[in-house]
Amino acid sequence: MSFRVRDGVRCVAWGVFLLLFLVNIGKVEGRARDYLKKEDGWFKSKEGQERLRNVLSWQAANGSWPKNMDTTGRRYDGGRGKLRGTFDNGATVWELRLLARAYGVTGDGRVKAAFMTGVKGILGAQYENGGWPQSIGARGYGLHITFNDGVMVGLMTFLREVSERKAYDFVGKKIRGDSAEAFEKGVECILNCQIKVKGKLAVWCAQHDRKTLAVRGARSYEHPSLSGGESAGVVLLLMSLDKPSMEIRTAIRAAVAWYKGARIEGIKVVTRGGERKVVREKRAGVLWARFYEIETGRPIFSGRDGVIKYRFEEIEAERRNGYAWYVNSGKKVSREWEKWKKKWE
Repeated sequence: MSFRVRDGVRCVAWGVFLLLFLVNIGKVEGRARDYLKKEDGWFKSKEGQERLRNVLSWQAANGSWPKNMDTTGRRYDGGRGKLRGTFDNGATVWELRLLARAYGVTGDGRVKAAFMTGVKGILGAQYENGGWPQSIGARGYGLHITFNDGVMVGLMTFLREVSERKAYDFVGKKIRGDSAEAFEKGVECILNCQIKVKGKLAVWCAQHDRKTLAVRGARSYEHPSLSGGESAGVVLLLMSLDKPSMEIRTAIRAAVAWYKGARIEGIKVVTRGGERKVVREKRAGVLWARFYEIETGRPIFSGRDGVIKYRFEEIEAERRNGYAWYVNSGKKVSREWEKWKKKWE
C-alpha cells in the first residue's frame, strides 16, 4: 500500500520519536529498553548473559512478558504456566527488541527462538480487522481493541521495525512480510475506529469493540469517551507515514482540529499536602483532559464508583491522586502538525 515508510533514516527517526512518546504516556517499569544501546561486547559478557537469561525466564508460553517489572533484574523461578504476559505499558515489545539486538551479536539460538515465539504471538493476536487486544488470551475489557497506554501504536511501531530494519533480517522474508501486512491492517483499523461527532471526524477512544469498532470503556472509571491522551500517539503514527493517502490526510486534519478545540488553558495540576489539586494560573501551559464526553466535548472524571463527574475535585482522593486525568500530549501533536502540513498541505 502507498503509505508504507520506505526511507530507512526517516523510519528510524520516527520510530525513536514514537517510542519515547509511548514511554511517556505509560508507566513502564521493565528495564529491557535500558540495555539496547550497550556495546556489542556487553552482550557476550557475564553480566549481559545473565540479564538475557533473566529475560528469557520471564517469557510466557504464548511469547509475551509481564508488565511493570524489571525482567532483566532477576530470574523467574516459578512455573511458566503461571506467567501472564501482556502488551500493556510497553511490555513484550521492549524485551523483543533487546533479544533481537542480542541475537545480532551472539547468534544464540535460544535467543532467536524466544524472539520468534514472541513476534509470532503478536502477529497471531491481531484481529482480522487489524486491531489488537491488550494481551494474548485477554479477558473482559482486555479483549477490546486497545489504544490505551499505547498498545496498538506500540505493537505497530515494533512490527514496522521488523518489516523494514536490517537488524531483523534474521527473521526471514515470511515474518517480515507478515509484519508489514499487519502494520497496514493496523492503519486501516485506526481509520475505521476514528470517532465521528455530529458527522465530523474527531479522535479515538481508549478502547474499541473488537467486532463492531464501537467505543468501549474499561475499568469503572474509564468510560467510553474521546481520549485526549491515547489519541495523540495514534495521530503521530499516522503523521509518520510516507505517502499518506487522502483518507489518512483527512483523518490527521480532523484529529489535529479536535486537539485545537479541546485545549484547556489557564489551569495546572499541583500537589499540596499529598493531594493533587487543579488551580487557576493565567500563565499555565496548555493541557488536555484524559477523557472527553463524546456528545458534549466536556472533560469527564470518575471514581471507582463509575459515576461521571465534570469536576476533578468531585472524585475521591484515591483516584485524584492515582490516575493521570490531565495530559500534555497534545503539544506533540501540535509540533508535528507544523512540520507535517508543510509537506502535505
